[in-house]
Amino acid sequence: MARILLHTCCAPCSIHPIDQLRAQGHEITSFFYNPNIHPFTEHLRRKETLIQYAKMIDLPVIDAEKYDFEEYLRRVAHRVDTRCGVCYEMRLRETARAAKEKGFEAFSTTLLVSPYQKHDMVREAAETVSREYGVPFIYQDWRGGFRAGQVRAKELGLYRQPYCGCIYSEAERYRARPPKSLFRP
Repeated sequence: MARILLHTCCAPCSIHPIDQLRAQGHEITSFFYNPNIHPFTEHLRRKETLIQYAKMIDLPVIDAEKYDFEEYLRRVAHRVDTRCGVCYEMRLRETARAAKEKGFEAFSTTLLVSPYQKHDMVREAAETVSREYGVPFIYQDWRGGFRAGQVRAKELGLYRQPYCGCIYSEAERYRARPPKSLFRP
């Protein structure tokens, strides 16, 4: 059993990983640091939903209490094709730093549950910062539980977002299926 700091992108994506880690006997604390989420109101909504869910399941949450959106944009602006790796590294670096500072035995991330994330890039970024900070990274492929977690989130009435969170994925969502009208007469 280990004390694990779990980087959490949102409540729905945390359901399956938390269930799995707890079933393995680990003590989990959620860590919310997501400077990529845009707009700020979406960032707040995801954080509030995580806090709501955490109360339901008696899960401690550490909020990084910062929104480094401008820094995120500076890092990805000229790297549009590789932005996901930059984003993963930024979030997981902060998680590993917090894990070391707060005495956790390991860290992981709920990004590993989503079939929409670049799984190998997440793992590579996590392993890199793990070596740098000397905090073990717990790797598990939770993608098989993604749909069940989403169903459970719906049953619990949790907010489920329609895009990964970044400004680029929001644009891609609308390019794929443009709305009939954003403005109603």
